[in-house]
Amino acid sequence: MVHSPSSILITGGAGFIGSEFVRQWIAEETAPLVNLDKLTYAGHLASLESVEGEPRHIFVEGDICDQALVARLLDEHRPSAIVHFAAESHVDRSIDEPPAFFKTNVLGTCSLLEAVRDYWETLPSEEREAFRFVHISTDEVFGSALPDQVFSETTPYAPNSPYAASKAAADHFVRAYHRTYGLPAIVTNCSNNYGPYQFPEKLIPLMTLHAVAGRAMPVYGDGQQVRDWLHVEDHVRAIRLVLNKGTPGEVYLMGAHCQRTNLEVVETIAGIIDELQPNLPHGPCSSLITFVEDRPGHDRRYAIDASKIERELGWRPTHDFESGLRQTIGWYLDNLQWVEQVSGQLDVGRRLGLGENA
Repeated sequence: MVHSPSSILITGGAGFIGSEFVRQWIAEETAPLVNLDKLTYAGHLASLESVEGEPRHIFVEGDICDQALVARLLDEHRPSAIVHFAAESHVDRSIDEPPAFFKTNVLGTCSLLEAVRDYWETLPSEEREAFRFVHISTDEVFGSALPDQVFSETTPYAPNSPYAASKAAADHFVRAYHRTYGLPAIVTNCSNNYGPYQFPEKLIPLMTLHAVAGRAMPVYGDGQQVRDWLHVEDHVRAIRLVLNKGTPGEVYLMGAHCQRTNLEVVETIAGIIDELQPNLPHGPCSSLITFVEDRPGHDRRYAIDASKIERELGWRPTHDFESGLRQTIGWYLDNLQWVEQVSGQLDVGRRLGLGENA
C-alpha cells in the first residue's frame, strides 16, 4: 500500500540528514512539513536557506524531550506521519559525554513516542491505519562485523560505543511501541552518510578542510577500519520510499555496497584536492596524512546487506562513491561561508573521543 501523508512532522530537520529530507520534500512533495529542531551545535538554519520563506516548511525550535510541545504541535498540525531524525550522532562526542546521548537518543525518543502514541490513539480508525512513524537509526547498533559478515535486518545488536548503545535502546523502544501498542512504526538503519551540509567535524568535511588549510589530516589507528559509504541524497530517497511503501513493524537497512577503509577515503580526498587546487603552498595533501591514537572501542568494520529494501521497495543508490565524493568536496570548497557559520566558536579541529572529559 502506498502511503501519501497529508502533512508530516519531522524531528532534527536542521541537521545533516534531516535538512536534506526537508530540501527534497519541499522540492518534490505538496504536503506541508513541520520541522522540530533544537538547533544544537550540529543543527543550523543555514542548512535550510534554500527553503526560507516557503510556507509549506514550518520551522519550530524546540526539544523532543519537551512532551508538551510535541503534543501541541501534533494537535495543531495533525500530521499523518512522523520521521524521527533528531539525535546526538558523533561517536567521539559520545565517548566524552555519554549522558547527553542518553538524554536525547533514549529519553528523547521515549518522550516523542509517548506524545505520538497519545495523539495516534485519538485518530479515527482510517487515519490510525494510515499513520506512520519512521525512526532513523544506524548500522553501528550491530557492532563490528566479522571479515566475511554483512549486517541484515536480523543481525543481533552488539553496540560498542555510547552513541551506538543509545541508538540501539531507541530502536528497541520503537519496536516495543509497535508490538505493545500497535503504533505503526518502522525502523531504518543506514551506513555512513556523506554529502553537502554535513557538520565539519565528521570525517569527509574535516579532512577536506584540513587539507585545504595545510593542517594535519589525522587518521585513527592504522586507518584500516572499513565503512560502507552512502550519499545522503540516496539515503533520504530510501527513507521517503519507506515512508510511502514500507510495512509497519518492519526494519529496512540502507547501504551503497561501497566499502572503503578510512585510509582509502582520506587518501582519495587528498588526491581530489590536489587536482582541484594544485597550487596549495604546502604541496601534495598526502603529506598531511598523520596517524594518531585510535578511538577507544573503535569498530573495525561495518557492512550492509540492502537487498530487502532493494527487493521489496525497489530502491537503489544512484551515486557512485568517487563522483559523489568529488561533488561533496567541491561543495565544501565552494561553501566556506556555510562552514564558518555552522562552526561558530567550536574548534572543529580539536581531537575528541579519548574519554578525557568523561
